[in-house]
Amino acid sequence: MQFAKRLQTLQSNVFADMDRAKAVARSAGRQIIDLSLGSSDLPAQAHVIEAIAQSLHDQSTHGYLLFHGTQAFRQAAAQWYEQKFGISVDPETEVLPLIGSQEGTAHLPLALLDPGDFALLLDPGYPSHAGGVYLASGQIYPMPLLAENNFLPVLADIPAAVLAQSRMMVLSYPHNPTAAIAPLSFFQEAVAFCQQHNLVLVHDFPYVDLVFEETGDWRKKVHGDNSLPASLSPRVPASSSRSLVPSILQADPDKSVSIEFFTLSKSYNMGGFRIGYAIGNAQLINALRQVKAAVDFNQYRGILNGAIAALTGPQAGVKDSVATFRKRRDAFINALHQIGWQVPTPKATMYIWAKLPAQWNQNSIEFCTQLVKQTGVAASPGAGFGKSGEGYVRFALVHEPPLLEAAVRRIAEFL
Repeated sequence: MQFAKRLQTLQSNVFADMDRAKAVARSAGRQIIDLSLGSSDLPAQAHVIEAIAQSLHDQSTHGYLLFHGTQAFRQAAAQWYEQKFGISVDPETEVLPLIGSQEGTAHLPLALLDPGDFALLLDPGYPSHAGGVYLASGQIYPMPLLAENNFLPVLADIPAAVLAQSRMMVLSYPHNPTAAIAPLSFFQEAVAFCQQHNLVLVHDFPYVDLVFEETGDWRKKVHGDNSLPASLSPRVPASSSRSLVPSILQADPDKSVSIEFFTLSKSYNMGGFRIGYAIGNAQLINALRQVKAAVDFNQYRGILNGAIAALTGPQAGVKDSVATFRKRRDAFINALHQIGWQVPTPKATMYIWAKLPAQWNQNSIEFCTQLVKQTGVAASPGAGFGKSGEGYVRFALVHEPPLLEAAVRRIAEFL
C-alpha cells in the first residue's frame, strides 16, 4: 500500500515514544511512576458527573447533535468569558464547541493554510500544533523560546521572507512545557504584529486557571498598565477579570485577528470527556466550523450538559485543584533542591520544566529513556517539544506529594 507523504512528518510523537519506553520498563518488572503525561489524576466535580448521569436516561440526548443543538453550551461559554475577562462574546457567531481544544488547534490550519504556507509556532511547543500544520501541508517556522527571554518569542527575529508566506501564529500561555506566563503587554505586541502582517493569531489557553501567584504586584506585572503607544495598542476594556492571567482577547477585544481555545480538561478535570471550545473572530469560528462539519457532528449532548454544569456551577473545585497542584509543585521542587537539582519554581501549569544536569545537557531523549528503564520514573524529553526544548525535561505533577518525593529519590539514585 502507498500512503500519503504527510504521514512521514507524524511518525514521531513525544507521548507515543514515552508510552513505548514505559511499556518496555513495565514488561521488565519496573513499577512505573508516570510523570510524562499531563493528564490530571483529580476527579471531575460531583455536580458535573450528576448532570452527565441524568442525561444518560434522557433518550433525546442519544442522537446526533448539530450546531444549533449546542446553543445552551455556547451561551454558558460566552457567559464564562464575559465574567472572567470582561469581554463581550456573541454565542451564536463567536463560539464553537470542540471535542477537546486539541481538535480545534489541529483542524484550524486546514481552514487557513494552503500547501507551502507558513505557520509560526512556539519552540518548544505542544506537539498537536505542529501536527495540524503538517496535515494541512503547511510549513513551520519555529519561534525559539529561551530562558533569557522569559520563554517568550522575539517577534522581530522572524525573517521578512517567512512573514511574506505566513498565515498564522500560534501562542499558548501559561505555556506547556515551560510553564512560562505571558503578560498582557506581550499579547498586545503580538496582536499589533499580526494585524500588521495579516496573520491569524491563535491562542491555546488550557491552563488559564492553573496559576499559583496571587499578590497584587505580580498581578499588575502580568496584566500591565496598557502602556504601549496608542498607535500600537488595541483598545483594552476596563479590567473586570477574575483570572490571574490575561486572555488574548483582552489584547484584541474587537476580535480583529484572534481566536482562543479553551478546554475543560485542566480547570475542571474533564480530560477524558474531551470537551472544549473555540472563541473569537466570527469569520475564523465559521471557517473552523466548516472544517469540523466535514469531520464530525459534535460531542455527546450529555457531556455538554456536564460542561455547562462545570462552567455555570460552583467553582470551589477549581480552587481546590489549584491548591492541590500548588502543594505538589512545592513538594517536588523542594525534593529536587534537596538532591542538588536547582530548578525554578513555576508560577503556573501542572509541569516542572527542568534544565538537565550537565552530563545529559544535549540528550534529553536518552535521559528519559534510561531514567524509565532503570528506575520506572517516566518524564517527557524536552526535545520532543521542539529543537529549543533540548537540554530540558518536563515532569507532570499528576501524583500526590509522597509519590512525587519517591520519584525524586529514584532520580537521585539514577543521577
